[in-house]
Amino acid sequence: MRFPRLLMVRQNFPDRRIPDVAAEVRKQLAASGFASKLKPGASVAIGAGSRGIRNIDIIARSTVQYWKDQGMRPFIFPAMGSHGAATAQGQADVLAHYGIHEAGVGCPVISQLEVVSLGKTADGIEAFMDKKAYEADGVMMLGRVKWHTDFEGGIESGLFKMMAIGLGKFAGAQRYHTWAYNLGMAHMVRSVGRQVLTSGKIIGGIAILEDAYHNTAKLDAVPAEVMEQREEENLALVKSWMGKIPTDLDILIVDEMGKDISGTGMDTKVVNRGIRGEYNPWPGLPKFKRIFVRGLSANGYGNAVGLGMADVTTDRLVNSAVWEPSYINALTASNPGGVRTPIHFSTDRECLERFTPTAGKLDFSQVTYGWIHNSLELDRLAVSEQLRGAIEAHPLCTIEGSIDFEFDSDGNLISPFVTTGQAVATH
Repeated sequence: MRFPRLLMVRQNFPDRRIPDVAAEVRKQLAASGFASKLKPGASVAIGAGSRGIRNIDIIARSTVQYWKDQGMRPFIFPAMGSHGAATAQGQADVLAHYGIHEAGVGCPVISQLEVVSLGKTADGIEAFMDKKAYEADGVMMLGRVKWHTDFEGGIESGLFKMMAIGLGKFAGAQRYHTWAYNLGMAHMVRSVGRQVLTSGKIIGGIAILEDAYHNTAKLDAVPAEVMEQREEENLALVKSWMGKIPTDLDILIVDEMGKDISGTGMDTKVVNRGIRGEYNPWPGLPKFKRIFVRGLSANGYGNAVGLGMADVTTDRLVNSAVWEPSYINALTASNPGGVRTPIHFSTDRECLERFTPTAGKLDFSQVTYGWIHNSLELDRLAVSEQLRGAIEAHPLCTIEGSIDFEFDSDGNLISPFVTTGQAVATH
C-alpha cells in the first residue's frame, strides 16, 4: 500500500510556564493563611496523587518546607484511589517514581490503605478518608486541575475529585465509582467532596494548572472555605489553554499511551473517544474515524487502561501490558471496556494496511492520516499532505517540512518524534 507524504507541523501554543516554581509555592502558601488554622507542632497530612504532574516533586518539597518553617510536622500520603495496583507499596512506589520519597521531600511518606468513615451524603454515599490523614491535625492536597476524561461538568479533575476518590483510597474509590455509574461522576464528586469538607480536617490545597506544553502555568493555594468556587474558576481557565489536534482525520496514529500520560492512557478529549469506545462523543473537537496505538509508555508501569479506545494495535503492545493492575484500575472505575483488547497485528505496516480500507473511502489515496507521539505532547504532529490548506489556515500552526512514512526492517514505523538516543517504548 502507498501512503501519502506527511507534513511536519508545529503548533505554537502560548508558553505560560512559571519561571520559579518553588518560589511561587512559597508565595502562594505565605498568602494562604493555612498555618493560622493550626497550632505550632501540629501534624499536617499532605495528599499527593499519581500521574505525570510536571514539577510535582518541587511542589511537594516546597510545601513540606513551608510547614516545617511554621513549626509543624508534615508528612505525605498517597491520595490516588486504586492506582499503584491498589497496594500500599505500589502507591508508595508511584510517588517515589516522581521524586516524592523521604529523602527527596524531607518528610516521611506514609502509605497504607486503612480508611475512616466520614458519614453519608444526602444521596447515601458513604465518604472515607485515609486513616493516617484523618488522625493528623490538618489535611491538604496537591492536585492538578484539568478536564476529566470520562465526563464534563463545572468541576472535573482537581482538588474536589482528589478529596473524593483520592482520599478514599481503594475502599472509597470502588464505592464512589459504583455510585457514579448511577448518579453521574460530576454529581458524585461534588457530593462526596462536600461531605469530606464537613469533617473539618481539610485546610485547603494547592491547585496546579498546566498549559498546552505541560508546563506548570498557575499555582493557587485554595482554602477549604472557597474550594468549590475556585475549582470551577480554575477548570474554566485551564480548559481555555487545552491543546488540540488541529483538524479532522480518517486515521490517527499514536506512538504511545500510558497512565503517566493520562488517567485513561490517552486523553479522551484529545483523541475524541469515550472510555467505553464511543466514537467522537465530545462536541466541538476534531473527529477521528480510526485510532491506531503503537505501544505503551515506558513510564506507565505497563498499565493498559484506555486500550479499549483504540481500533487497532500491535502484538508488542498487547504482550508488554501488565494486565492485573490494568484490570484492577478498570474494574474499580466501573469501566471494564477500558481494557478491551482491539484487533492487533505483528507489525505497524500490517496494522495500517489492514485498517486503512475501513476508513470509509474507496480511493485509499484520499485517506487522511495524523500522527502524534502521545495525547499529552501536541506541539508537534504530522498530517497528510492533502490537509495543507487546513493547516495553513490554522492560526497556531506552522509547517516545518514534509516526510515519508518510513518503516524499519521489521515493518514498524520510525517515529519522527523520537530523537537519537531517546528510549523507544514502542518497539
